[in-house]
Amino acid sequence: MPTLPSSRRANFSARSLIAFLCVGGASTAAHYVAMLLLMRAGLPVATASGTGFALGALLNYLLNEQLTFQSDEQRRVTAPRFAVAAATGLLLNHFLLTTLIRAGLPTLPAQLLTTMGVIVWNYCIHGAWTFRRRRN
Repeated sequence: MPTLPSSRRANFSARSLIAFLCVGGASTAAHYVAMLLLMRAGLPVATASGTGFALGALLNYLLNEQLTFQSDEQRRVTAPRFAVAAATGLLLNHFLLTTLIRAGLPTLPAQLLTTMGVIVWNYCIHGAWTFRRRRN
């Protein structure tokens, strides 16, 4: 049975999965808190949400880089990869949600399944590509 090189195995572990889920929760919380504060300051909902999303994404990138995957790659390499992975995750979210709703699933279960799929995508792509460890 083929095995992953040790540099790749280190990115996929129970520790990194737990850290990934915690980082996602912290990033989502930052998004929502920023959105609410900006809305209270008078910004339109979409602007507040977009700004909160950007803050959450930045926090997600930095925490996953340092805590989850402990990347030793340079940010000039990982930041564009993160942006591509995030954009692909957004497209995957749209595709899965649309497909499940067209298949007859109600919105909430469809979104829950979609979110699980996107979480799996994000964990795998970030571990295998975005924050891939250098080979020594």
